[in-house]
This record gives sequence, structure tokens and C-alpha cells, in this order.
Amino acid sequence: MLNSKFEKDQYLIRKKILSFMGAKFHIFDSDGQVILYSKMKAFKLREDIRLYSGEDMMDELLTIHARNIIDFSAIYDVFDTKSGQKVGALKRKGLKSIMKDEWIIINQNDMEIGFIKEDSLGLAILRRFLTNLVPQKYNVEINGIKICEFKQNFNPFVAKLNLDFTLDKENVLDKRLGIAAGILLCAVDSKQN
Repeated sequence: MLNSKFEKDQYLIRKKILSFMGAKFHIFDSDGQVILYSKMKAFKLREDIRLYSGEDMMDELLTIHARNIIDFSAIYDVFDTKSGQKVGALKRKGLKSIMKDEWIIINQNDMEIGFIKEDSLGLAILRRFLTNLVPQKYNVEINGIKICEFKQNFNPFVAKLNLDFTLDKENVLDKRLGIAAGILLCAVDSKQN
């Protein structure tokens, strides 16, 4: 049975930019309550991100692992810690992401099912030079249909990414995979700038 924390239509991921011992992510529901917490250790060659039900880190819910050490087109596998089942994977399109961020959404059987794409090439190039002054926006598509969008809030000290799943009426995208994608976008974006 899916944890109720993964059944919301909207989330806000908040990451402190000035965190020296690794990244910390707080995930809020639409009522402003912290419902999930993630901590990524600093100085790791292979990304290993864990998602917990709270800051006490007693109840681990998801893990996000990079398949390879230092890979420009990295694939990140997402696992449900409780069941041990693979939720899916996310693959960064390395060369394409230099100019405009693009990720491939992969299901639990390693089949490509969709994309996460930055909204426009012109704005993406502008963002590369003005960093946080032009917030990022991503469209999430499954089978060619836009099912959700992720929008960054402008804030020079705290990275915030709004995840809006309200278009996904049929629950085509597993929200665990969507939240993992949001965390990766925040984590990878901070390394680019």
C-alpha cells in the first residue's frame, strides 16, 4: 500500500543553498506542513539520496542511487525502501542538458515512458548566465501528454521547487518518482551553477 505522503497533488521542495555538510531538502504539502525530509551527503562519488518521513530520519521511505560513479548522462534508480521494489529511474540527457535540462523517465521495467524538459531553450540559455534571476520551469510528459509541471521560485538563499501533479488525473506518474525527480533537479541544478 502506498504511503499517504505520496498521494498529494502539490508539493514544495525547499533546499538551503548554503549547506556545507551536504544538501538538506524539506518537502512540504499544500498546507505548508513538512511531510518528507531528505539529506544528501557531501563529497560522495556516487549519489546516494534517501527520503525520510521526518527530520529524525527514523522512517526511510525512498532511496535514489546513481548507477555509476561520475556519469554525465547518469541514471538514478529509485527504490521504495519499505517494499524493496524499484519504483523507476531517471536519466539525465547529458549533452542536451548543457543548454536545456532534459531527463528521461523510466518505469520499473527500465522502459522509457516520458520526459522532464526545461520550458524553453531561450530561457534555459539565459538562466545559465543569470543563475537564480530567471527561475526554471519544467514540463513533465508521459506518452507525449503533459501531466505535471515543476516551477522554481526565485530566492537567492533557498532553492524552492513547486511540484504540481493536478493535471495527472489518472495517476500516470508514480508520485514517488516525481518527488525523486524534483529532488534530483534541485541537487543537480545546484552543482551546475
